[in-house]
Amino acid sequence: MSTTTVRRAGPREWGGLAVLSLPTVLLGLDVTVLYLALPSLAEDLQPSGTQELWIMDAYGFLIAGFLLTMGTLGDRIGRRRLLMIGAAAFGVVSVLAAYATSAEMLIVARAALGIAGATLMPSTLALISNMFADQRQRSLAIGVWATSFALGMALGPVVGGVMLNHFWWGSVFLLAIPVAVVLLVAAPVLIPEYRAPRSGRFDLVSVTLSLLAILPVVYAVKRFAKDGPDLPTVAAALIGVVFAVLFVRRQGRLESPLLDVRLFTNRTFSAALSVLLIGLVGVGGSMLLITQQLQFVEGLPPVEAGLWMGPPALLMFLAAIGSPLVARRVPPGLVVAATLALSTVGYVLLALVGSSGGITLMVIGFGLVYLGLGAIAALGTDLVVGAAPAEKAGSASAMSETVQELGLALGVAILGSLATAVYRTRIADEIPAGTPSQVADTAGDSLAGAVSSAQQMPAGWLDLAKEAATSGLNTAMAVAAACTVVLAFLSAVVLRHVGVIGGEEPEAGEEAPAEPAESKV
Repeated sequence: MSTTTVRRAGPREWGGLAVLSLPTVLLGLDVTVLYLALPSLAEDLQPSGTQELWIMDAYGFLIAGFLLTMGTLGDRIGRRRLLMIGAAAFGVVSVLAAYATSAEMLIVARAALGIAGATLMPSTLALISNMFADQRQRSLAIGVWATSFALGMALGPVVGGVMLNHFWWGSVFLLAIPVAVVLLVAAPVLIPEYRAPRSGRFDLVSVTLSLLAILPVVYAVKRFAKDGPDLPTVAAALIGVVFAVLFVRRQGRLESPLLDVRLFTNRTFSAALSVLLIGLVGVGGSMLLITQQLQFVEGLPPVEAGLWMGPPALLMFLAAIGSPLVARRVPPGLVVAATLALSTVGYVLLALVGSSGGITLMVIGFGLVYLGLGAIAALGTDLVVGAAPAEKAGSASAMSETVQELGLALGVAILGSLATAVYRTRIADEIPAGTPSQVADTAGDSLAGAVSSAQQMPAGWLDLAKEAATSGLNTAMAVAAACTVVLAFLSAVVLRHVGVIGGEEPEAGEEAPAEPAESKV
């Protein structure tokens, strides 16, 4: 995409980037801190295995469902305005989540947090694209943005572990309050407003169709994890596909669509989105399973488990900030492929973890997984946003965040369900005859249930449950390794046409999907 004038960012823009990084840190905190809170949360609220999964990923699925809507809404009403509205809402709903008194109430609060969070991510990323016109500066700024997410993920286990050691599980949600306050005060001073010119009317029919496309698919994935491919599962998936087709057809006819489908004609845009989606599936599943392994199998308290999660997040931090710099000399496709190859090694190490004494191996393996995540988050996001004109930055940013959130949530659902299925199969024959049915159902449903029921089971039975859960981890990580090595190869192929960052020559055969618009500050 060509520009007539390239203005380099100054101190105000870099200060604004620091402010925009705050909600990104907050969302990174929210991802990892809840994994550590799960054991104490489970003990207090007594959720079922299915409710546990909903508590973990209702947030991500609702973000994925509303990102397109919020990205386009920000283009119309103002990206900074929407960011501030979302920050205030996120703070309020976080208080409701902190004081939830039942699993159902927490699931609803997590869903509401997802809707509020959907206003934050596309707004921050789209504003960065407006503030940093220079390609190299923008790539570095997006690397800092992705690094902020890594920082939040790194701080989440440590800060959350300390809070869980002194307070109740709900206190981890209150971390959102100071972040929201700082953002609301600083944003009007350092961040310029942007509204897309000629944005047209906001199409509520498209919003409805987008939700009807995503939510039935979400239900199908959840039900498949629990009941297999039964009639309701297949019906929900088909309904989602039908509405997805209707949504895409409507976008092609509208003058001001919710999602400009012409963006997908840019192969850089489409290829980068595919890498982000598939790459995040493995990461989402491994995050859930590793944190459970550290606490339920290795028996670590939240603070110690959080500290062990720090080094992997540091590697993500280094990859997110370093990969845009490397990509100034090495084509981004090769950088992504190389880091994903290292992630494959990490998944293989996780597939070899045993049920005891495997902490070091887990940390090394998970660190390599996070190394790949940092690179694809920074470079993939930059390629997606850079492929879109200024007036479509909100829509492009929303698509980038949609596939990332959906990838993480699908990873939790698919790999988490696979690990749970292995656990249930392995443990079914180990439950002693005569065990009360309620205890047997709880212990056989998940490792968390086995831990809570351990006192009602024979001595040594919990060790069998830990071995079954470790087998589930190994199986899920082996599948993730196989998928990631294929993705590494495909990344080198589908992104081979992308030149080094800051290169003078445009990509061969590429055309901007729409005319660039001027920023309106």
